[in-house]
Amino acid sequence: MVEKARIVKSLGESKLALPELLNAALAANDRTKYCFTLLQSAKGRADNPAGEYSSLSAERVQAGMDDAALDQVVGAAAKANGGYHIPEAARIVEEAYRGAGLMLEPLLLSDAADEPSGGDAQSAAFAGRLQALAKASAADDILSGAAIEAMVSARRDHGDSLHLLVMDMHKALNRLQQRIASETIDGARAYDIGEEDRPLIRAFMRGVEQTSRLRFDHPGLGTTATRSGARLVIQNDIGTTDAHVLVVHVEGLEASVTYTDVHLQRLLFFQSLFEGYAVQWEDTRSRRDAALGEELYHLSLGKFAAADREALESFLAFLGSRIVFLIDWNRARKRLRLFLPRKEALELLRWAAAHDYGHMAFLRCGAEQLVYDAIEFAAHGQLRFGQGLEELLPRGKAGDFFRFVLRTCAEGLLAARPESLIVDEIRTELLNYVRTFRQGLLDIASEHAGTIVEIAEGIRDVLLRTGRTDAQPLLERNAERAKQWETHADELLNRVRALSGQGDEPAFFRDLLGVADDIADDLEEAAFHMTLLPAPGLQGELRRNMQQLAEQVVQGGQEYIKILETARLVRRGGQREDMQDFLEAIHRIGAIEHQTDESQRAIKRTLVAEGMDARTLYVISEAARNLESAADNLMHTALLLRDHVLRQVQVS
Repeated sequence: MVEKARIVKSLGESKLALPELLNAALAANDRTKYCFTLLQSAKGRADNPAGEYSSLSAERVQAGMDDAALDQVVGAAAKANGGYHIPEAARIVEEAYRGAGLMLEPLLLSDAADEPSGGDAQSAAFAGRLQALAKASAADDILSGAAIEAMVSARRDHGDSLHLLVMDMHKALNRLQQRIASETIDGARAYDIGEEDRPLIRAFMRGVEQTSRLRFDHPGLGTTATRSGARLVIQNDIGTTDAHVLVVHVEGLEASVTYTDVHLQRLLFFQSLFEGYAVQWEDTRSRRDAALGEELYHLSLGKFAAADREALESFLAFLGSRIVFLIDWNRARKRLRLFLPRKEALELLRWAAAHDYGHMAFLRCGAEQLVYDAIEFAAHGQLRFGQGLEELLPRGKAGDFFRFVLRTCAEGLLAARPESLIVDEIRTELLNYVRTFRQGLLDIASEHAGTIVEIAEGIRDVLLRTGRTDAQPLLERNAERAKQWETHADELLNRVRALSGQGDEPAFFRDLLGVADDIADDLEEAAFHMTLLPAPGLQGELRRNMQQLAEQVVQGGQEYIKILETARLVRRGGQREDMQDFLEAIHRIGAIEHQTDESQRAIKRTLVAEGMDARTLYVISEAARNLESAADNLMHTALLLRDHVLRQVQVS
């Protein structure tokens, strides 16, 4: 067919010959890149004989190379004579240069026909570069490492290479495809297609159109379609990155997807988008990434066998809709990695693609700067240097916040909402997360305070019933109940301790509940000491003094709960009454603590004056000491909370 095109060209009908030569050039591109992959893989195998490797048979078939003997090349490669012995090396090098020559032909012909060529006017420069790139010597099928690198390198800072030339000519061929297209099918430039191809092209473009708005003003997603022999070929330019190409071949009910990328992580991400389809991937690069440098492109081949035409069109539509999520993907991943672990960042990008939000809007709205501004806003200036999002949010909530960010950015820009409004929405959301987290910590502290009051009320109530004949069983039951409440208080403290590595706020509540837990311990000890009272228990003035002390501790615990509840409301610009209630509750706890000092002294005077036996003297002294110590720690917790809340109000 190529020879026929050349005959047509020789007869002076260059324009008619161009489509055929162009198709041949694109097929040569596939073969040439297969040759590069073959040489890279063979070198990697020789460098690491014990490692895993692929025969690249699937890639060979996809590239249109019929010789199965090439499947033995990688496995038989070895180091030799300071270089690499690669079976068929001379033939592989020759095929690569021949393919580059075929790619050059339609570009030269287009210029010679004096068609408006735009970027394709580089064809003469391409010819000069090809001539300057001397073929590597492959005598006895041995190539030096430098010769392989000079041929397959994709790094422009290392100088020109055949690989770079092929990539540049491939882009020029894509532009030429668009120019010579004879029709446009729903945005795809098409030529030499059959009637049965049109529904498939429309299905693919339906998917592209579904999500194309998510690229915003970024270039890319240009699609061309043609028929090459028995196969429909659809190609999308994705974006503007070298070696970032998507080609779809459709033959019968089978669609083959060839995807190349310089970023292995993005290639794996692309594959993960098709979990709902039975795509069989031949991903040789993911198995060899340790042997390849980042400058080399990675190639993946996926095949989907459809049950019928409807299923085929559905797959093509879905495929087309996923391409936009590859544009600037690596830049988005790097921005998200500033805040999230690697696995969570990748999962977030998959989630954004699955819900048709993508990441481009996030980049457009400022990316990491958008988040840093929200952190500064939500933290009220409390963050120290080097601290970040993890200091504000509980573990596991950062992903939820970023899902909100990506969704809000996408929906906001698509709806043409002002970016300032989007920024405010994200700031407010993070502030709500922070407040919700703080409210959760206050909930735990309030529940802990409730256990303190429960134990104190139990002691007070049982003291009212001492002196009765059934007092001892009551004291025993109360001590058991106090032990259960104290155990629950320990569990609440442990919950806060588990969060204490997530910033200053959890660390403060860990310290606060650490002191408050001493109150529960003191009260549980007091309940235990009461069980040691000799029958018939307390009487007269001593009982009244102990009841008074227990009642004061109950009141102090109730005021502590009030402090915690009003702390939820106190903030700069809030109601003055809330601050007043907060400070008055702290003052009352201080007054109660002074009263408990007096009550304990009254108990000591009574014990001495009434000449109690040693057992009663010990039990009451210890129980009173426990109750007074609980009151002291109640005042300590109140002052800790006062200082923390006032400091927050000052900086907010």
